[in-house]
Amino acid sequence: MSFVFQPWHLLGVSFAGTALQEHQQAIEYLLTEVRTYKKLLGKKRLPLSDDDRRKLAVKAKGLNRRMLEQVATICTPDTILRWHRELVAKKRDHSEKRKSPGRPKIAKEVEELVLKMAKENPTWGYDRIQGALANLGHEISDTTVGNILKANGIEPAPQRKKTTTWKTFIRAHWDVLAAVDFTTVEVWTTRGLMTYYLLFVMHLATRRVQFAGCTPNPDGPWIKVVAKELTAFDGFLSGKKYLLMDRDTKFTAEFREIIEAQDTECVLLPPRSPNCNAHIERFMLSIKSECLNKMIFFGENSLRNAVRQWIEHYHSERNHQGLDNRILQPGSEIGLTTGEIECRERLGGLLNYYHRRAA
Repeated sequence: MSFVFQPWHLLGVSFAGTALQEHQQAIEYLLTEVRTYKKLLGKKRLPLSDDDRRKLAVKAKGLNRRMLEQVATICTPDTILRWHRELVAKKRDHSEKRKSPGRPKIAKEVEELVLKMAKENPTWGYDRIQGALANLGHEISDTTVGNILKANGIEPAPQRKKTTTWKTFIRAHWDVLAAVDFTTVEVWTTRGLMTYYLLFVMHLATRRVQFAGCTPNPDGPWIKVVAKELTAFDGFLSGKKYLLMDRDTKFTAEFREIIEAQDTECVLLPPRSPNCNAHIERFMLSIKSECLNKMIFFGENSLRNAVRQWIEHYHSERNHQGLDNRILQPGSEIGLTTGEIECRERLGGLLNYYHRRAA
């Protein structure tokens, strides 16, 4: 997949670090503004249309009751939840299957295509979606497209294109995205039990991972050395445009400066948002559950050896469900149908790889 870098991409990324705070301030302002309007209206009931109720119900379905009580202003959480139940009931209503006069219902396949196109293409209006459907052999009017979107609580293009979802950002920059994160493990040393910090870097498109190092003291000088190694001529971050990282204070300003000096933009994720860095978080879960949590380490050397063995297994022997169950760097024996079956063991049998002996 080719990627065309546009100047506005860089501008958008530069504001990623402050987006959460700005959004929170905007929400607080809007809540205050709505409460002011309600006070001015007194006890008058707001004239909500069916479309208004539907949109509120759709937007509210992802919020729990406590959150609704904090943000709902023009009606009570019970009212919004009732609207949502009615929306669900209508979805399960099979009355459309009954024969009735008039124009036939839109096929479910066409409706799903309309919703898919609208969600994946925020700038597409009704006419653009209508044309894309015609390319697939589905002839419907732009009015029908609008009705489908309204029925599902999806705003028209002018409102949708104002925001770029994190999923859209990830997909647009997939080939040039990397992620970095720490994890910890307890190690027995001559000074007793010590916490070691392990740093890993991942290229998201290929899932390839590099073990950047481990230390019981991840201070500024140590992290600067790591940054220089990652940005060397043939370093792991060579050719990467963006590096996703959380707001851990171990990622110092000097670390980010060294990274960005080599044309790799550091993207600071919002606080407490592991889903924004889901791929490397999933990697951390794997190495912990399959290796780190199943071993007792005596000294740094034993830790490094175990991590090295697991990384080799991860790249050349482990099938990855997120990549169609493929091996990242398969050997020549993959797919053989003849030959004696052998088992390659690592870490005393914690990691096993079954293959056929090449002739």
